[in-house]
Amino acid sequence: MKKPKIIVIGSCNTDMVVKANHLPVPGETVVGGSFLMNPGGKGANQSIAAARLGGDITFIAKTGEDLFARQSIELYEAEGINTKYIFSDPKHPSGVALISVDSHGENCIIVATGANQFLSPDDIKKASKDIITSDMVLMQLEVPIETIEFAAKLAKENNVKVILKPAPASSLNDSIIKNLYVIVPNTVEAEILSGIKVRNMETAKKAAKIISQRGVDNVIITLGENGAFLKEGKNYYTLAAPKVEANDTTGAGDTFCGALSVAVSEGKSLFEAVTFANMAASITVTRIGAQAAIPYRKEIETNLNNLKIN
Repeated sequence: MKKPKIIVIGSCNTDMVVKANHLPVPGETVVGGSFLMNPGGKGANQSIAAARLGGDITFIAKTGEDLFARQSIELYEAEGINTKYIFSDPKHPSGVALISVDSHGENCIIVATGANQFLSPDDIKKASKDIITSDMVLMQLEVPIETIEFAAKLAKENNVKVILKPAPASSLNDSIIKNLYVIVPNTVEAEILSGIKVRNMETAKKAAKIISQRGVDNVIITLGENGAFLKEGKNYYTLAAPKVEANDTTGAGDTFCGALSVAVSEGKSLFEAVTFANMAASITVTRIGAQAAIPYRKEIETNLNNLKIN
């Protein structure tokens, strides 16, 4: 089977993590911590998930001209991701997150978005030929909203499906929503978009209806360990997630979206695609980290086959 051509537009960051006994108070220096540096960013996470799960991925992003950019691009290329539209910004550094974690797992995070915030509609225009000949465009909200809106409109006008993960949680104009094939909020994001607090399947249905009325036929509300709620046109489904012992939920939503984009691009129904995405996310949460935890296609297929047998 030919790999589906998927364009991911979004952020790439480097997470710089210091673990110590306690978090410093203002003016305090804490000595004796351990240091980790991990690749991150929702766009990068989604790109790697979609690549590992069977997509032909082109990642559109913006970095600085620095060590973090070079390391990121090397990692993406090692995953088989097309990096020709990762633009270099000489004026702004690559995005970084400074994360402090104490012995109880509590953390404090400062994100310097850097070059991510300068990915522009003009950059998208440079990739337009690849976008309009793709099977799918996958995005999130860690780059400027005008860039997201421009890309969604370009894709819709050329009959290319668009999946949007509305994270970080934000209100959206209907002018963006109407150009989407499917929107994938979690419960917090769904509440912001609909005004309905999602506590159960009944409220998930109400929220999905309201979001859909804003211009998108298909809504998937992810529910963590409870799986996902799917509104597909006039039909509604609740899809349970496999029961696993979660160790780290970082990156699970990005893995879900990457898997969803691949499955839909391969011609699977949304019900089948959500089942596939639920399995991918459930494997991710059993592991530590974001990109390091993302599974490969064979793992998903093996687990799905085991479910059918049992």
